[in-house]
Amino acid sequence: MFQGMIVAMVTPFRSGELDLDATAQLIEFQIEGGTEALVVSGSTGEAATCSVEERRTLWRFVRERVRGRIPVVAGTGTNSTADSISLTRMAEELGLDGAMLVTPYYNKPTPKGQVAHFQAVAAATKLPLILYNVPGRTATNTMPETFEKVTAPNIVAVKEASGNVDQASQLVARTKLTVLSGDDSLTLPMIAVGARGIISVVGNVAPREMRALTDHARAGRMSEAESAHRKLLPLFKALFIESNPGPVKFLLSAMKIMANELRLPLVPVEPASEQAILTAARASGIALEAAATTGGRA
Repeated sequence: MFQGMIVAMVTPFRSGELDLDATAQLIEFQIEGGTEALVVSGSTGEAATCSVEERRTLWRFVRERVRGRIPVVAGTGTNSTADSISLTRMAEELGLDGAMLVTPYYNKPTPKGQVAHFQAVAAATKLPLILYNVPGRTATNTMPETFEKVTAPNIVAVKEASGNVDQASQLVARTKLTVLSGDDSLTLPMIAVGARGIISVVGNVAPREMRALTDHARAGRMSEAESAHRKLLPLFKALFIESNPGPVKFLLSAMKIMANELRLPLVPVEPASEQAILTAARASGIALEAAATTGGRA
């Protein structure tokens, strides 16, 4: 289920509230572009500033709108094991297809604590789970030897966003978990060392292009994969010029899919960043005008 080009979907807002009309537009854009699964309420989805009831509303809406065409995964990880269990059970009750658990942030648990956290959540649900290692946000790097000790049968995959291809290679070698890149720019090298796909930010704006890159790499068509990687390279850099998801939300607004609105403490990107993002989008072949004619909105 959790392979290929998966998108970490942004959460559209308008006037401080969830924008479900824009969410519907974004979902259709993703499915038409070949996205193979959606992760809702991850860090790209600004989950940290969404209430439990907003998550419930969003998850139900996305599930109903997707209508079983692709899997929908809820980001349910927090720095509290009890809260993570509660959110994961809610995702299961709403009929989602899986959940993603980030390594607990701020608390900085030891490897033993990380394993205990993941195992406790897994024991509380029947959903298949993706674990998520992103030390740049959590201040804790969950190592391959730690993941090796996680034995719950419904823990099936890891989103590896340490930025370290050697670490990803060790993770592939030491576990039976499906490894997914958590860094768009490392999609190609990660697949080369055994990853099975990407959970992508760039896929929000370039699903078709990211799907092509992932398909070529997974099929061993390295020349075509390298060409796709080079074409997307300006976008890989520009969409992280400021804190994610600020840049990708700006570009989605330029594509007329949703409003350029974030929740504090995140703010819209600076004017200089806007120009860099637009330049990168054009260099990567993103047709801003074409996107605006396929049902998008300002």
